[in-house]
Amino acid sequence: MKFGLLKERKSPPDRRVVFTPEELLRLQSTFPDVELSVESSAIRVFPDEQYQSLGFSVVEDVSHCEVLFGVKEVPVEALIPNKKYFFFSHTIKKQPYNRKLLQAVLEKNIELYDHETIVDANHQRLIGFGRYAGIVGAYNGIRAFGIKYDLFTLAKAETLKSQEELITRLKRQILPNIKIVLTGHGKVGMGAKEMLDGMKIKQVAVDDFLTKNYSEPVYTQIDVLDYNKRIDGTSSSKADFYANPSVYTSDFARFSKVADLFMAGHFHGNGAPDILTREMLQAPDNKIQVVADISCDVDGPIACTLKASTIAEPFFGYLPSEHKEVAYTHPASIMVMSVDNLPCELPKDASEGFGKMFMQHVIPAFFNGDKDGILQRAKMTEMGKLTPKFAYLQEYVDGKE
Repeated sequence: MKFGLLKERKSPPDRRVVFTPEELLRLQSTFPDVELSVESSAIRVFPDEQYQSLGFSVVEDVSHCEVLFGVKEVPVEALIPNKKYFFFSHTIKKQPYNRKLLQAVLEKNIELYDHETIVDANHQRLIGFGRYAGIVGAYNGIRAFGIKYDLFTLAKAETLKSQEELITRLKRQILPNIKIVLTGHGKVGMGAKEMLDGMKIKQVAVDDFLTKNYSEPVYTQIDVLDYNKRIDGTSSSKADFYANPSVYTSDFARFSKVADLFMAGHFHGNGAPDILTREMLQAPDNKIQVVADISCDVDGPIACTLKASTIAEPFFGYLPSEHKEVAYTHPASIMVMSVDNLPCELPKDASEGFGKMFMQHVIPAFFNGDKDGILQRAKMTEMGKLTPKFAYLQEYVDGKE
């Protein structure tokens, strides 16, 4: 079998890669019959020479490979017909800007495996950069707080080499006795928690967070039943919430009244109530002045996330009274960070973590007959058609929705 490692072509440039040189070496030693090629790249965080020094072939043309691994979308003009591709296609939610990409995949008889569709038998995602989004997002949230209140100036995450360096920079700063509320217990939320714990910020229970005053910065990590309640006031459970989200409403106002900084690392399912609403942000007793929306659902559950910000310009101001964007220096504004490609700021760490997950969960499926169904569940297209699991995308492909 011939595997190829793609160079990233999307703009702005993405320096991440599916396999680091060391992880590719591990793949080669574990499955010695594989033929590996690396497409030459001038921007990859691991330069061509690092792959060559370990004996890998670095080439300009990977059309001889059967399976091609990338991170971001492959431009339509660069797609090679009749291949198997792995990358984030950003099509499974019918994103209009990538309709032509999925159309081209079908026209070119490509088997597409989206990293987001790689799940276990319980449909839990196995591959992703969520942890690194949480790590960088938490750093950016603290950086935003320092800028807003003219307390300290942190270097951009993209100028630092590792999570360890990010934590080192954060630990040098002195925070006032602020309260930080963090949503989410998945990979994103736990990545953010790593950073808060790395800073030695004290974690407190929800009830204490809501009722007590502290002489040091503290944070609480909350789950869906902490910030949602049944509309009818009856008792709730996670199972009930996930099964019947429409009978719930946000209870986040109790946190917006006491928290200074909100780090949003939750997953927000279809039909779930909005979390931080316009009404909460407009309320006279709203205390939140900095929002790090790591999950970044534009026009979604966090009312102040009006847009996805960029690594180049990560912050903007939100004016609650008019529900519009203003300069983050505006005295009445809430400072928002909503970068939607945070792991790009930590390409080395993110690539190392991603490659380990891929090696553990996906690569063996090529050699064990896909006994766990990993590849079969992830396959979006085959023989020029959508697979049954992804047939719901047909009208999207046809341009009817």
